[in-house]
Parts: sequence; C-alpha cells; structure tokens
Amino acid sequence: MSKTRLFIARHGETDYNINGLLQGRGINAPLNEIGRNQAERLAGYLKNYPTDKLISSSLERSFQTAQFVQQLNGLQIEQNPDLDEMHFGDFEGKPFSEVDHEIKRLDEAWRSGDVSLKIPGGESPMETFERADSAVRSYIEKIKQGTLTIVIHGRLIRILLSEWLGFGLKNMHKIEHNNGGVNQLVYENGKFEPIYLNKTDHLKEFNRV
Repeated sequence: MSKTRLFIARHGETDYNINGLLQGRGINAPLNEIGRNQAERLAGYLKNYPTDKLISSSLERSFQTAQFVQQLNGLQIEQNPDLDEMHFGDFEGKPFSEVDHEIKRLDEAWRSGDVSLKIPGGESPMETFERADSAVRSYIEKIKQGTLTIVIHGRLIRILLSEWLGFGLKNMHKIEHNNGGVNQLVYENGKFEPIYLNKTDHLKEFNRV
C-alpha cells in the first residue's frame, strides 16, 4: 500500500496580515520583509526533507514563499489556482474591524454546521474545500509513494485539515496557523494522519504572536 508524506506550509507574512486587512483569493499581495525572512527559514527547515513535488497556489505570496524552498531543492514550482485562498468576496481588502459584525454572523453559521453558506460575493467553506481537496488528491494519486510540499494559505489550511483530520468544517476555527508555519501529514489507506501541526520552531524571532 502506498504512503504519501505531505508538508502543508503557510506563506510568509504580507502587509495585509500585519494591518488587519482581509486577504483572500481576490488579493494578490507580495511578501513583506518579515514574510521573506519567514519563507527563508521555512525553506531551511524543509531542506532536511527531500520532496518529489513542490506546489503553490497561484497567488504571489504563496509562490514567493515556495521560491525560497525551490532555491534549496531545485524543483520546479507547480502553481495551482484550485489551491488559492478562500474568496472573501465583498470583504476582500477591508479591515476586520469594518466587517466584524458580518464576519461574526458567518462564523456563527459555519460553527453551527451551515458550511455551504457563502461569503457575500465569495465562496463557502464547502466550495473551497471541494476544489482544494480535489487538487491535493490528484497530486497524491500521481505521486503515490513519495513526498509533496504544498505552500498555501491560512484559512485554506484550516478548511483542509479540519476535514482531513475528522473535526469537520464547522470546527475549522480550532486549527491554528502562523505565517511560515508547517504541518506534516501522512496519507495512507485513504486517511490523513498528522505527524505535527503548525510547527513554528524554525521561525525564531520572526514568528509573530
């Protein structure tokens, strides 16, 4: 039976992150200086784990982070828009404080199990999961026995891991993630098993609380 190891990493920091602005699929922001440092340290950690395929979303912050990994392993980066962040629709680029009431309403609905409820002008958690899960499984099917390194986004990590690990999308808020953090999982016998989640030891002083 084949076994696939996956490293699921979050991109480095952007100015949208530190300024409290919503940054989903509709925002294509680059890394800031802290984000580049985080990406460099993430790459330094991942060089200890040879990978067979390096994948990122189509968004710049994810691709730039993956480029630091590429510099150390020499693999081509495959960009996949199905691994882009959840689309925050009408909320894209707005301060959290400005849309706090609407976000709380959506979050309460999702926590109650209504995970097909869409953000106005954007996506639902279920829609986001379906496109991204299908993309990851297609890579697993191709590589079978090997290692995948995938650089993606915070909310998307919550969405994928909550389902893969059996918590359900309504509990995605329980999945922690930091810029430059990494999760290691093994896929075997049709199941995802965690080795560790949101590892940030490699970030040192660049790990913002």
